Amino acid sequence: MTADPLAAPATGTIDARFARQASVLGDAIAVTGIDGRLTYRELDRSANRLAHHLRSLGVGPEVPVAVCMERTTALVTALLAVLKAGGAYVPLDPASPDERIAFTLADAGATVLVTDRDGRGLPAAHTVVTGPGGTDLSGHPDTAPEDAGTGPASLAYVIYTSGSTGTPKGVMIEHRNVTGLLTGTQGHFGFGPDDVWSMFASAAFDVSVWEMWGALLHGGRLVVVPEETRRSPQEFHALLHREGVTVLNQTPAAFRQLVRYEEEQQPGAGPAALDALRLVVFAGEALPPEMLRPWIARHGEVRPELVNMYGITETTVHSTYRRMTSADLDAGAGSMIGGAFEGWTMQVAAADGTPAADGEAGELFVGGAGVARGYLGRPSLTAERFLPDPDAAEPGARRYRSGDSARRGADGDHEYLGRLDHQVKVRGYRIELGEIENALTRHPDVRDCVVTVDEDSVGEPRLVAYWVSAGAELADGTGELREHLGRTLPAYMLPNVFVPLERLPLTLNGKVDRRALPAPEAVRPDLGGDFEAAGTPVEKALAEIWADVLSVDRVGLDDDFFDLGGHSMLATQVVARSKEQFGVAVTLRIFFDLPTVRELAAALEELLAAQSTTNPHGENA
Repeated sequence: MTADPLAAPATGTIDARFARQASVLGDAIAVTGIDGRLTYRELDRSANRLAHHLRSLGVGPEVPVAVCMERTTALVTALLAVLKAGGAYVPLDPASPDERIAFTLADAGATVLVTDRDGRGLPAAHTVVTGPGGTDLSGHPDTAPEDAGTGPASLAYVIYTSGSTGTPKGVMIEHRNVTGLLTGTQGHFGFGPDDVWSMFASAAFDVSVWEMWGALLHGGRLVVVPEETRRSPQEFHALLHREGVTVLNQTPAAFRQLVRYEEEQQPGAGPAALDALRLVVFAGEALPPEMLRPWIARHGEVRPELVNMYGITETTVHSTYRRMTSADLDAGAGSMIGGAFEGWTMQVAAADGTPAADGEAGELFVGGAGVARGYLGRPSLTAERFLPDPDAAEPGARRYRSGDSARRGADGDHEYLGRLDHQVKVRGYRIELGEIENALTRHPDVRDCVVTVDEDSVGEPRLVAYWVSAGAELADGTGELREHLGRTLPAYMLPNVFVPLERLPLTLNGKVDRRALPAPEAVRPDLGGDFEAAGTPVEKALAEIWADVLSVDRVGLDDDFFDLGGHSMLATQVVARSKEQFGVAVTLRIFFDLPTVRELAAALEELLAAQSTTNPHGENA
């Protein structure tokens, strides 16, 4: 007998909707992991026993309970148990530093900690250790606790996100936010008992909410991906095949590594086919359509469907969706996120707060069913980011000020342009880093990239592009990438430095870890062609000046100053130092017209010769 995923009321609590599925599905497998598997009945009973114990410790409505556990079926049991007890779970990643975990425990006011270790000495009044040798739960009944008095508006979980001030902040999500998400997406994707979902995200990352409860509240099976498997594209690909995963959720950065693994296999010896996969959902960061080209070439675009979703923790995981097809690859657009799910609203506001016209970039405001209660213990920040929704029919409705830049097309689709706090100012120009990244990934030999800002030798901000090759060796390295970008971007948006990497570093949540990007080395970039060293005294002196100003180890005779990362401010430095050393100076106009050591040295030698002719004794004219 199968469960009807829509039979449960859309306004119930998460645990009540799961209990309904468990009562119908019973012996069907609910969750698998490295520690085994649990049927719906087994998961329900195990969670009930733990819930009774949590009740005995004072857990009830609005009470936060920290959960710090490895990626196993026991983790899912613990999270469900907290909800059954009436509490709100606060997921902690065990890989996080103890200091961050301690901060979260204190900030959340969590006096109960559920863990699969010995508590690690963390400051919780009550530590419940699960698993063999842990807290004895045998004396508790395996039936559900009495009604704790929770309802749709009760707190379900608190997930911590990084704050602009460096202090993490807890986002409070209610049961109705999660059930609204599942109701809003169900009509588009038809989830049910035949689906197998992978839990790739950390429980401390909001996509896990979609993965876990999307599987279990629709009667499907959840596969908890072990940590080591997450880190290996080969092992993860094998798991997807072995478990018959049908619904895959990935950040674009993590998915690129999966695509790369498939591409690197020898013909005839490639990975097993992912025949069961029917839906791939992208979320967590911008999706450049071009990155889907090799996947579509191998798998097509019908099955699995490729869907880009936009959302943020404060609006409950996902708010929009956009089915991606091969037509998007050549459209030249950035990360298309589509339109809102039923129950959500998307509003793009201009700088003055008025609605932006179609095609005009502005800040994205998200309203509707997913809007969180606010930030835990931060009323002023909540008031700043969660604002009254002037367009909503419901009294008291709010919308969230996302801090994201977007624009709405005439067809109602939205294009994500990046974070407003990733909008930088370089030499007087406002630049959206996401726009450069989108353009760079459209180069056929660039698999992945991220653009950041650091300082050059004179303390000026410079753009640094980190890029991963698609496999083919670029004939002209940096020069070719600059030429590619120069076709669509103004000169002030061209990166000054291009740093090739084997792969981009990722955080535990599968996003690009910008803090782990290496500092650009002081080496000459690969400009293609043969390197020819400076020969004459003027050429050698000029090459040394360039190398010092540009922070590179050597400069070739025919190297273009701007291909080496130069810009107008650094050009001014070269002109000044050349005058100091040679006693004559070229103008900036000449410098821009003659941007190689060979050309500039020739111009300097002409000036020196002219000076010698007019003033043979070296006296000032």
